[in-house]
Amino acid sequence: MATPVHPDPHPPGGAPAHEIDAEFLALPRAALTDAALQTARDLGVTHADIRIERLRESALSFRDASLESRHEGATVGLAVRVVHEGAWGFAAGVDLTTDEAVRLAREAVAMAKVAAPLNSEPVELAEEPVHPRASWVSAYTADPFAIDPGERVERVGGLCRTLYGASDVDHVEGQFEAVLENKYYADLAGTDTTQQRVRVLCQIEAIRVDPEGGFESMRTIAPPVGRGWEWMVSGPAAGCWDWDGEIEIIPGLLAEKAKASSVEPGRYDLVIDPSNLWLTIHESVGHATELDRALGYEAAYAGTSFATLDQLGTLRYGSPAMTVTGDRTTPHALATIGYDDEGVATRRFDIVRAGTLVGYQLDRAMAARNTAALGTAASNGCSFADSAGHVPLQRMANVSLLPAPGGPSTEELIGQVQRGIYVVGDKSWSIDMQRYNFQFTGQRFYEIRDGRIVGQLRDVAYQATTTDFWGSLEAVGGPQTYLLGGAFNCGKGQPGQVAAVSHGCPSALFRGVNVLNTRREAGR
Repeated sequence: MATPVHPDPHPPGGAPAHEIDAEFLALPRAALTDAALQTARDLGVTHADIRIERLRESALSFRDASLESRHEGATVGLAVRVVHEGAWGFAAGVDLTTDEAVRLAREAVAMAKVAAPLNSEPVELAEEPVHPRASWVSAYTADPFAIDPGERVERVGGLCRTLYGASDVDHVEGQFEAVLENKYYADLAGTDTTQQRVRVLCQIEAIRVDPEGGFESMRTIAPPVGRGWEWMVSGPAAGCWDWDGEIEIIPGLLAEKAKASSVEPGRYDLVIDPSNLWLTIHESVGHATELDRALGYEAAYAGTSFATLDQLGTLRYGSPAMTVTGDRTTPHALATIGYDDEGVATRRFDIVRAGTLVGYQLDRAMAARNTAALGTAASNGCSFADSAGHVPLQRMANVSLLPAPGGPSTEELIGQVQRGIYVVGDKSWSIDMQRYNFQFTGQRFYEIRDGRIVGQLRDVAYQATTTDFWGSLEAVGGPQTYLLGGAFNCGKGQPGQVAAVSHGCPSALFRGVNVLNTRREAGR
């Protein structure tokens, strides 16, 4: 069984520091801040903040051996948010002038005045230390926007062409995305932060069509990361992905999958690779422990949560092997940043400790309103807006399952299974509106007999309730099995917002999980 080596999520030495982009620093941040915040102060607000944001994006898509589309773009704007008479007010625009900043401050206050009579819970914000003139830049080596566009096309296109040239591959789909995000934040308390972070995503999928018209596919399992262009070219020696090595093995894996036996449904022990388990964490733990969902405030977009606030400290989320943290500081993770969109310094915090629910992801307003139940009066830095045009929401931190110090390798976990399945790579998923009943599929599945891999299986999905699944967790792997997975496109809110987030985890062993045959479930 050949799989790419997982890169070290925390390579020694780290990446050299970068300066914040000069074009962003040249924007009239001070003048806009003075105009907006002074206007808001004069209008009697109890809180006011301004954000100035620029988002640069690049996207490539490939079909077979050819470039299908290419996009390069940038958006810039400013937003003013206030608390007036106990109510939120918000306004945003794209004209970076002091007149516009004054207009937005007035509009935000006017909105708060309209909302105040309808507001049953006056807004209070948890205290936060002031962070004046703070700056932060994510850890990356090569700015992807400083790389010649032709080089980006050639590298990703070359991987697609190599895969397309294999005898067992009929079609190839590839995509590459890069984002450079700049944020400036300032508030009446005196905090002002200027930040820059870079992230990249690449996915390449091979498709095999059989003579009867059926098909099988196999996609790279490389995660999106908070890194730069080095992720695509530097290789495992630099803590990056072995793209050429993965592309080389995919045709053989796809051919084996096409000939594999269809799984017999039933209960199996599962060894789940972090390339698959990150998504289960995202859906069944990450979203379920967002406090706005647990309180019922977030319901229209993907539901609320079974993990309600009254169960804090008592809910048995999983087995004692399950310890989960939220962390907005993890190197190279997608939700990592120095300060959130309320000026809160980010940090790591516990969500599940030894199987028990002990914390939530929250912002300043939720922290202040629920201090007694939470046992803390502080936000944990989980406020984020995906652009200046949107109001900040409570958004997911990097929610991660911790490995066991000195814990077993993936092979050693597999060796503990008599009858089971090793699951690699994410694919489709489904979960209910309470984040409780779910099923997940994957890229490939290996049958385990008597502690050994004996070949691939097809048509596999695992199904459970959240607490039953995590309660069946018997063992987690050691740090050598740990990998950051994640997504660029976590959706939430109305109007909808998209955020990037990572989830780290080791390989893990689950006992007696229900496995479905997806082909039979579909009536085929």
